[in-house]
Amino acid sequence: MSLQSTDPIADLLTRIRNAVLVGKNEIRVPSSKLKVTIAKQLKKSNYLSEVKVEAGKPRDVLVITINKLGENSTITEITRLSKPGRRVYVGAGEIPRVKNGRGMVLISTSKGVVTGQTAIKERLGGELLLKVY
Repeated sequence: MSLQSTDPIADLLTRIRNAVLVGKNEIRVPSSKLKVTIAKQLKKSNYLSEVKVEAGKPRDVLVITINKLGENSTITEITRLSKPGRRVYVGAGEIPRVKNGRGMVLISTSKGVVTGQTAIKERLGGELLLKVY
């Protein structure tokens, strides 16, 4: 398994998407600060069940529990919006609503990675990272 990826966020989202499709409830990915922040935001919004970081060599491992055994996943679709070849930036008034408010977007702002609703409340713009519902 290679530890380097051109787009680590897309790799994380693809692993989550694939695990949901085949019915797995836990994934393990190489850890980074941004991946941990994104996973914690998804947990705070009740899309993930549990997020923890295990120490390891040569790098830490991020362990994500998507759902508890016997439960269905709350994630229907998870998509990367801004890509390395085409970054997508929005102002506070341009933040999209996902599925009439049933979903959410994560935005990388000057105050860290926040949900779209938080960015609108605090009048923050930034890079659109992903959408999930």
